Order: sequence, then C-alpha cells, then structure tokens
Amino acid sequence: MLRLYNTLSEKKEEFKPLKEGTATVYACGMTVYDKPHIGHARKEVAFDVIIRYMRYIGLDVKYVRNITDIDDKIIARANERNIDFKALTEENIDAFNSAMDALGVSIPNVEPKATEHIDDIIAMVQTLIDKNHAYEADGSVYFSVRSFNDYGKLSKRNVDDMLSGTRFDVEDAKKDPADFALWKKVKDGEPYWDSPWGKGRPGWHIECSVMSTKYLGDSFDIHGGGRDLIFPHHENEIAQAEAATGQKFVNYWVHNGFLNVEGEKMSKSLGNFITVDDALEKYHPEVLRYFMISTHYRTPINFSLQNLQESEKQLSYFYSTIAMLKDFATATEPVVPEKGEEFINLFREAMDDDFNTPKVLAAVFNLFKYLNDVYAKKKTRPDASASAGYLKVISEMASVLGILNSEPLEIMESIKDFYLKRLNVSKTDIDEILEERAKWRSEKNFAKSDECRDRLINMGIAIKDTPTGTEWGIL
Repeated sequence: MLRLYNTLSEKKEEFKPLKEGTATVYACGMTVYDKPHIGHARKEVAFDVIIRYMRYIGLDVKYVRNITDIDDKIIARANERNIDFKALTEENIDAFNSAMDALGVSIPNVEPKATEHIDDIIAMVQTLIDKNHAYEADGSVYFSVRSFNDYGKLSKRNVDDMLSGTRFDVEDAKKDPADFALWKKVKDGEPYWDSPWGKGRPGWHIECSVMSTKYLGDSFDIHGGGRDLIFPHHENEIAQAEAATGQKFVNYWVHNGFLNVEGEKMSKSLGNFITVDDALEKYHPEVLRYFMISTHYRTPINFSLQNLQESEKQLSYFYSTIAMLKDFATATEPVVPEKGEEFINLFREAMDDDFNTPKVLAAVFNLFKYLNDVYAKKKTRPDASASAGYLKVISEMASVLGILNSEPLEIMESIKDFYLKRLNVSKTDIDEILEERAKWRSEKNFAKSDECRDRLINMGIAIKDTPTGTEWGIL
C-alpha cells in the first residue's frame, strides 16, 4: 500500500487515485532564464524516482512537467544579452534536457510551454472575470484573493500575511495589495500577445493552472515541486483553478526539500551557485544521482565535498559487489535466495512509505555486506543460479532508483577518473609510487614501504593489498 506525505493535510496518506490503476501527476518545471542548477537536479531526480516507482507497482502514470518560457527574469536576461527571448529560452531548454539526460531523468509524457498555451490562458482568465474572481485594471488583470474563501489552505497562511515573501509587485492598479496578476499589460520593449484587455503576457501563476488542467483534467491526483513553490505559486494555482472550475484541484501535494551547499543556501551572491554542468565536470552523473537519492526527498540535502565523496565510495562498493556476482552468475535460470526475497520486500516496504530511498540504500548496503562476507569466505564456487538471482533483485530495485545499471568495471574506472581529476593526480603518479612501494616490500624495508603508503594517503588515495596485487581507490 503506497502512502505519501500530503502537504495539504500535513500527514502521510494512502494513495487512492481518482481512477483506479492510474496516476495523474503534474510537477512545476524550470523557468528557463538560465542554465539548470543542482537545486533543479534535486527536484527532477526526486520526482523521477517517484514516477518510476508508481509505474513499477503497476500504475498507468501520466506525468506532465511544464516549461515557463515567458517571465520577468527571462525578459530581463534576454535584454542583458541583447538577444530575442525565444533564443534564450531554447538555449536553456536544450541545456536542461542535456543535464537531465545525463542524470538519467525520464522524459515526461507531456512537457508544455507557457507560450504555446496563450489562448488557453486567456480563456481561463476570462472565466475568472466572468465568475467575479478577477478584474481588469489599466490593461492588466488581477485575481481577487478575498473572493476565494479557501485561500491559504495549502500554506496555512492568512490572507493578510500574504505579502511576505511573494513574487508579485504591489501596484496602484490593484484593488487589494494581496491580489496577484493573471495578465500583465505590456511594457516598452517586452514581448506581447493580443488579448481582450489589450497587449500583454500571462502572469507566472496562471500558466500552471491552465496547463495542468488542460492535460490532466479539472481534478487530478498529484501536484508537486520544490518547497519554495508552496507559497505563493501553488497557493495561487489552487485559487485560480478551483475558482474557475468549481472542482477540487489536486488531491495530494508533494514537495521536495531544499538543497544547501556546504551548509549554506545556494546563491550567486555567496559565490556557491553550482550549475548541473559545473557538477558534472567534477563528478560522474551516477554519483550525483546517488547523492540526490541518499537523502529523503522531503529532507534538506547538503551538497558538500564530504557527502559527494562518500557517494563515490558507496557507489564503487556497490558496483564491485555486482562485478563479483557477475563473475559467478553464468547463463542460467536465476533462483532468488531467501536473502534476495527479504531484500526486495524491504525495498517495496521502504518505497511504499513515502518513497524512502535512504532506507532502500541501507538495505542495499546490508545485502551487499552479506554477499561480500559470504563470497569472501567461499570454500566452494558460489551457486551460479543464486548469484543470478541476486542480480535479478538488484536490477529490479535499480530500475526504480535509476542507479547500478551500468557496466561495473567501466563505471568504477570512470568514477576514479573524476576523483583523480579533482585531486589533480594522474594514474602514472599512483603507479610509480605503488611500484616503489612494491620494491621496498620485496626488500622487507617496511618503513620505506609505509612512507609510500602515507604519501598516497596524503594524496587522497586508499590502497588495499590482495592476493592478486595492490588495488587503489577513493580514500
């Protein structure tokens, strides 16, 4: 039984879709005025895992993720660069798609753009005017917040508190400072569309109410995004949609937690703003994805060197175990051992509990520790069908989390390459020290041998002596 935390009720609830066997999901996408940053990646990976799991348990999921391609920030950035706003948005959409592809994020069923739905937006704005929930003032149209009695039910705010932390401007044309723009009158040099109220463009909030209901219906199952969108964006979406349709907008509201960098809020002013491209220069894409799911999606996550290196070590350990299993799993019918059944049951229980990926990874670690202990102590060749059975359940889990699907030896080497690049150390440097250490060991000069080991440790390199030679890895 799938249970998920609903921001609206502030508790975990059993997921009961509007239509049995299906799930309709909308998540707010990027405002494409810039390249995607790691905060965007955190949200996209979180929802990718949610969508994958819902499909894994047999739900027919329709997932819609919008693109905001007209906005104050987009216009300002296009003007700064002296380019057309469409050229800017297409450039950043391409960058977003490339980054999400690298991170293994699946493509939504529908990915609508605001600028392709202007007629739909105008129609909903007109409906809100006709129902006395909106009014025209000097070429702009505003939503009358006090006309919607349930305003504040998601964010648990009083209407009079709404000005704090909002994204809209206080304008003289408004009847009430709490009201927000549905349609903005054109300013000099801005892109515009014709409307019954004159030339202008849509406000930020209206686009999501329009596109979500267009593709998922007046009522749908799940709406999500980052916690920063709860107020005012999602609060305003509820007001617009329910005032226009007269129906309950969304049954479950799902929000991911914030991402910090080395314990501080990410911002350009602090000099800790990291794009996805920046991160991919330093870390393997699967390491970044592993890091993103190592913390529960609702919990704040800290992007730090220590946490990323721990993700590298864990992922390399997991892949080394998979490589070992593959050595023993010949082309035979897999037989899932009892430990494998226990693991897959733990996986499903954890994911049914509000998509608890850290609990899943803890189960993975415990299973792999058991396998390493058993296989290391082998006196006879491990059973091939059992090895294949373990690989089967690992693959089942991996298909949902979007990790551990690569060729083990290749990705382990690639992770090492990223690590060495950050250290500014070459494999040749390491090999030379290892050769020197081997020489001292052969001469039983263990003091000199230990000096070589310490030099490697100071470089950030861990070593392990095995029957087949010395191996090195991430410290």
